[in-house]
Amino acid sequence: MEIFIERENTRKQLKFNGKVSILLQKLKLNPAAVLVSKNSSLVTEDDVLSDDDEVKILSVISGG
Repeated sequence: MEIFIERENTRKQLKFNGKVSILLQKLKLNPAAVLVSKNSSLVTEDDVLSDDDEVKILSVISGG
């Protein structure tokens, strides 16, 4: 799986099959601080990823 992490502006290759929540734990990312996209579609923490997916982890920005 190819993963792009916006906050770090890096791409990683990782073998992974499982829930988004597990991937975020593995990458030590706070689920409340990111949005996850699989093959250009937003997904939730309960969605399942497979090794052939292209994943983007985008930072959530808030302001006021």
